[in-house]
Amino acid sequence: MTRIVAISAGLSDPSSTRMLADRLTESVRRQFGDASVELVTLRELAHDITDATLTGFAAPRLQDVIDKVVAADGLIVVAPIYKASFPGLFKSFIDVLEADALIGKPVLLAATGGTARHSLAIDHSLRPLFAYLQALVVPTGVFASSHDWGTDGANALGQRIDRAAGELVSLLKGAGTGRARDEEFDLFSDTFLSASSPPRNP
Repeated sequence: MTRIVAISAGLSDPSSTRMLADRLTESVRRQFGDASVELVTLRELAHDITDATLTGFAAPRLQDVIDKVVAADGLIVVAPIYKASFPGLFKSFIDVLEADALIGKPVLLAATGGTARHSLAIDHSLRPLFAYLQALVVPTGVFASSHDWGTDGANALGQRIDRAAGELVSLLKGAGTGRARDEEFDLFSDTFLSASSPPRNP
C-alpha cells in the first residue's frame, strides 16, 4: 500500500495549518482510493526537535516520525507563514533529517497566512528548500489565508486543494516516481548536500 505522510507545522491549537492539512489528506485519500495517509503535528514534537538540534540525537518519538517520513512514498507539507517565511520549528525539523532523506520523493507544498500578501511564500521560501533537497514537488502549491476559510473563498480553496492533491496522486501512480537515491545519489550530490548539514559535534 502507498504510504503518505502529512506534516503540519502549525504552532497553534486549533490551527488553520492543521485544518488545511486535514483537507489535503481527505482529498488525496478520495482521489487515490487505496493509500495510507498519516498526519504528523510538529507542535507536539517541539521539545524533541530542539533537543535533537542541540545534541544530534533524536528521542524515540521523534525518530519514529523521521523514519516514517523517510519511508513514505510521498509527503504533504503544510506550514504557517510568519513575516514572509515558515517558522523555525519547521526548519529545525527539516535540519534533523539526513541530507538525502527526500531525494526523489513526491511532495505537495501548502501554507497558511493571515493575509493574501503571504501567498508567494510557497514559491520563494518553501519550494526552493525542497528543490535543494531534490524532492519532486508538484506544480500547484496551496495557500490559504483567513479569507479563504470564509464563504467567499471556500470554493476556490477547495478547487486548489483538489488540483494539488490530484497532481500528487498522479505523481505517485505514474511511472518513474520511485526514489532516485540509491545508485543515482552520486558523489557530487553527497558532497554538496553534506556540506550544508549542521555539525553534530562542533
